[in-house]
Amino acid sequence: MVLTPSLDATALETLLAAAVAAPSIHNTQPWRFRVNPDNHALEVRAVRERSLPMADPDGRAQHLSMGAAVFNLKVAALHLRHHPEVRLLPDPSEPDLIAVVRLTGPIGPHDHARRRLDLYDAIARRHTSRMPFTGRPVPDPVVTEMSEAARTEGARLHLPDIAGTRRLLHLTAVAEARNHANSSRTAEARAWITAPGSDRPYGIPVTALGPQDAAGRMPMRDFTGPLPTLHPPALRFERHAQVALLWTSHDRRKDWLSAGQALQHVLLTATAHGVRTSLLHQAMEWPDLRAAIGHPRRGCHPQLLIRFGYGPDGGRTPRARGQAAAASP
Repeated sequence: MVLTPSLDATALETLLAAAVAAPSIHNTQPWRFRVNPDNHALEVRAVRERSLPMADPDGRAQHLSMGAAVFNLKVAALHLRHHPEVRLLPDPSEPDLIAVVRLTGPIGPHDHARRRLDLYDAIARRHTSRMPFTGRPVPDPVVTEMSEAARTEGARLHLPDIAGTRRLLHLTAVAEARNHANSSRTAEARAWITAPGSDRPYGIPVTALGPQDAAGRMPMRDFTGPLPTLHPPALRFERHAQVALLWTSHDRRKDWLSAGQALQHVLLTATAHGVRTSLLHQAMEWPDLRAAIGHPRRGCHPQLLIRFGYGPDGGRTPRARGQAAAASP
């Protein structure tokens, strides 16, 4: 393996450990990393065999996942006191080459990028909580900081009012019901559930699934389908949920990657403030429901619904060890 003069084995391990900690749909971790010996850059490549043909036929959610990994690489690079130079989709002839990340000069004491340094410790602490939240509202300054985090990465957060929240959760519930009634989608989701004691580094352990809402207000994803023995007991979720809709002005592959970076910036910002998050993606998996979520906001392409609040930790999900193979010249 050929490394850059500034990217020794320890630095590479720091970068990859951060990258693989990113969230991914069904914890598929759809990325692979390679070090290019020609330009000494770290390449992020898509792994098509870890795609979801039913839930994500266009690869949009996969791109969000890889965008989140790219953002973690940027934060880790800053932690190493280097500027990350990132090129998204750099070669049209290589559609699986998602991003190229290269470390450049050291960051200065007044560099605006230093603001992301505070997020590094949150990378290891961030994980999805599928548990009920307390209902205590997240203060406006924290929500504003989350919104600004999304904007910094080229996306937006829409914070709906009570009626808007009910509408978004209703559309998510409709999508969840459709998924539950579709045997192919149920089978695909269940294939990514891992049994207790499994050493599989992908997928979601049964212990991390979380309960369903006993009151039926919060449409949490049911990964197990008609297998009641795998369902934890239902609990009552918060009556007044706080949600944020992550959206972009366009809907191209680069926009999906930008949305993924914005998502991770938002999640790490929330984590740094002790705020828990969970991701509601179901309605994005049905074109008509995704379009309904975007309406009536003109030029709004919804990417993900984020539920946030205060509450217990959720179960952690495994990660494959980050490794970077040397790319062929």
